[in-house]
Amino acid sequence: MKIIILGAGRVGESVADSLVSERNDITVIDTDAQRLRDLESRFDLRGVVGSGIEPAVLAEAGAQDADMLIACAAQDETNLVCCKLAQALFNIPTRIARVRSGGYRDDPRLMGHEGFAVDRIICPEESLMRYISKLIEYPEALQVREFAGGRACLVSVRARPGAPLVEQTIGDLRAASPDVELRVVAVYRRFADEPDRFIACDGKTRVEPGDEVFVLADSRHVAQVLSIVHGPGHSSRPVRRLMIAGGGQVGLRLARMLGDDPARFHIKIIEDRPERCVQLAAQLPPQVLVLEGDTTDEDLLGDEGIDEVDLFLALTDDDEDNIMSCLLAKRMGARRVLALINRRSYADLMHGTQIDIALSPAQAMLGELLAYVRQGDVQAVHSLRRGVAEALEIVARGDRKSSRVVGRKVSDLALPRDVHMGLIVRGLPSSPGAAAPLAEPEVIIPRSSTVIETDDHVVFFLPNKRLVREVEKLFRVSATFF
Repeated sequence: MKIIILGAGRVGESVADSLVSERNDITVIDTDAQRLRDLESRFDLRGVVGSGIEPAVLAEAGAQDADMLIACAAQDETNLVCCKLAQALFNIPTRIARVRSGGYRDDPRLMGHEGFAVDRIICPEESLMRYISKLIEYPEALQVREFAGGRACLVSVRARPGAPLVEQTIGDLRAASPDVELRVVAVYRRFADEPDRFIACDGKTRVEPGDEVFVLADSRHVAQVLSIVHGPGHSSRPVRRLMIAGGGQVGLRLARMLGDDPARFHIKIIEDRPERCVQLAAQLPPQVLVLEGDTTDEDLLGDEGIDEVDLFLALTDDDEDNIMSCLLAKRMGARRVLALINRRSYADLMHGTQIDIALSPAQAMLGELLAYVRQGDVQAVHSLRRGVAEALEIVARGDRKSSRVVGRKVSDLALPRDVHMGLIVRGLPSSPGAAAPLAEPEVIIPRSSTVIETDDHVVFFLPNKRLVREVEKLFRVSATFF
């Protein structure tokens, strides 16, 4: 696929990194020539220096035969105008824009064909809000990713000594908990002096303390999954007291969202800029306490009761400050800490160590983009393990004559090695505009004898996203297949 990316900032760089690795033809437009040279030296892509709202620059980038435009420059207005030019002058089929302002997004007329002609809006800040809200709902999870409209979840959790699954095989778990619909799809194990290593799962795989375990399950069973892997009683200490380090856009949005429920959350936000503190105090609910100070000030954290905080979130624009403030908060007694880290190398080093969760803004929204790049009827994509692994929801279309999967048993499917079919959601509407089915959709943990039916939503875990193309090819409908 030929893709043009407008903007070589943090989001644009992460998007380019992911898409280049999938053998797409990528061109990046930016006004910063040095930044483009850096990208060209690291990735197999082409850079074009100039403004994305100049028709000549778009033409130089190959807009005449491009399949997709992803406009993720810093300014909303630049992204919107670029999408309109791409539609009006070059007829690029798919146009995606990063838009922060709610004023544009709230009126569908502005985004439609007669307006700015945007097919899909992405907002990394909103993606982060959704991601963090799930971690607050399930505080022991490292990740919670939704599929099939929220009916199924992929949960990542650290195995803790004493939990029912730890020191047991996956087969033992199935025998001991037959009523819990779940499927362990991956285990990542720590080894001395090397990164976590993927462990292929089957019924004989034994889960060890410290393993990061990925489980696909019905959303109604997430609490039971956490209890099985992390240990009983995880829900006895829900998140109530939060401290947010950094009053930027992410910190403001999160504090505003959580502050609307004062009976549930007690929130403090720390910001070192006096003028920003005034703005925060004016925009946030009165029950949110705004503090002026340094997020790495040990005395300030101690005076504000860091040892009683359930979740400390470092959300500033500085990776080093976020890392240091999280390490300090953890040492001083914070129950769990989350750091916003833009540099992938830093996130790899810190995730799951003294810092419980290292979160990359670009990774949080990358799946929304990947769903548009995928072939076939892909409904959802979640990038995992810092972009190496992937969870994919794809819909089975056609019938037994036109499809390689419909009407066939799971054991008969030619799936690549290490690809796990985690679950099937059956009974969802066949299309967004279709009438809802009379029966409640069913979440099925597939067995070897399970037969795939038309319109089944099938969720896979892929330890390496190079396997994606083989899965997509398997689900592709062909008029000539018999």
